[in-house]
Amino acid sequence: MPTLDVDGIAFTFPDGWLPSKFDDWQYYKAYANTRSGTKAVDLIAINDGTAWFIEVKDYRIYRRTKTIDLSQEVAQKVHDTLAVVLAARTRALNSEEKALANKVSRVTRLRVVLHLEQPAKHSKLRPRAIDPANVKLKMRTLLKQIDAHPLVADRDNLRGLGWTTQ
Repeated sequence: MPTLDVDGIAFTFPDGWLPSKFDDWQYYKAYANTRSGTKAVDLIAINDGTAWFIEVKDYRIYRRTKTIDLSQEVAQKVHDTLAVVLAARTRALNSEEKALANKVSRVTRLRVVLHLEQPAKHSKLRPRAIDPANVKLKMRTLLKQIDAHPLVADRDNLRGLGWTTQ
């Protein structure tokens, strides 16, 4: 069972899944260096004809300070990731990255998940400032041509997605 760590959160995928830490790809790093402002999702996982684009945000310790709306940030990362994956199909030098990019291009479904961790308790010091339902609604609007039903999940609510986190 492959396990990938993203910002201290361990994602464990069942056997048969093909997960990859996308923002660690050599091709993505080279692409981003030539195109300033290119962003990427944290994880790509392929299973049963579906590619999962997973963006991880952990605000349990530090609150969000970016001025861009979270749903817009996720949408930009998804769009940029698609562009990089398309180019990596033919241009990546790393054979594993090229193979995974080719597999992503052959899936029949693309799903987007924002894994959003927030403080468990509401407090003045660390309030739960982001409403997951609101972010999900905005993501639906921004990503409807890619995934009409994007998900917002956390460690306690993975909704049977297939993987686990710790």
